[in-house]
Amino acid sequence: MSDTKAPDASRRSERSRRAIFDAALALVSEAGYAKTTIEGIAARAGVGKQTIYRWWPSKAAVLLDAFLDLAARANEAAGHEDARGGEGAGEIPDTGDLAADLRYVLRATVDEMNNPAFDAPTRALAAEGIVDPELGARFTEALLEPQLQYYVRRIEAAQAAGDVDPGVDPRIAVELLVGPLHHRWLHRTLPLTHAYADSLVDLALRGLAPRA
Repeated sequence: MSDTKAPDASRRSERSRRAIFDAALALVSEAGYAKTTIEGIAARAGVGKQTIYRWWPSKAAVLLDAFLDLAARANEAAGHEDARGGEGAGEIPDTGDLAADLRYVLRATVDEMNNPAFDAPTRALAAEGIVDPELGARFTEALLEPQLQYYVRRIEAAQAAGDVDPGVDPRIAVELLVGPLHHRWLHRTLPLTHAYADSLVDLALRGLAPRA
């Protein structure tokens, strides 16, 4: 009786999926979304294009899953490296100093937005999501909304601690912080810097402070 084990199909599929994700992200960063094709992704990943079409209906769907995977891995790595990770992976730290916690996370967001590995696929997905409402809704639901909820929970904790006006809508408070950041990034109006992130925190917290 032979001891030779049959190939593990699930591990082979995972290797192929990872290669496809890496290829999609690399091609979008190098050539842009318009010039990235399923054929190009398949060739870069070393798989047949029928393999990609078996798992995804379009290159936009491939890129979305690739970007979500990239974000998940980055979040996991940050959680291992940073003791300030809070109650769960991705949660905004609660050190008791709201301003410091928000500066910390907005600076990290600036670094991510300035990282070419994130910048190109994010812009591609944002643009495609405008013309493909279904993709845009999935991108919002799977990535943007969970991130916004981290901020909402931190603002709610600050309200409970008396650091933020209890009458403030936490979601609007969050948009005061992240909205200007995304506007500057999207339209490239001025450089994204840590100093800018710090200024956003300072200005927003003036408006969110408890009323005397």
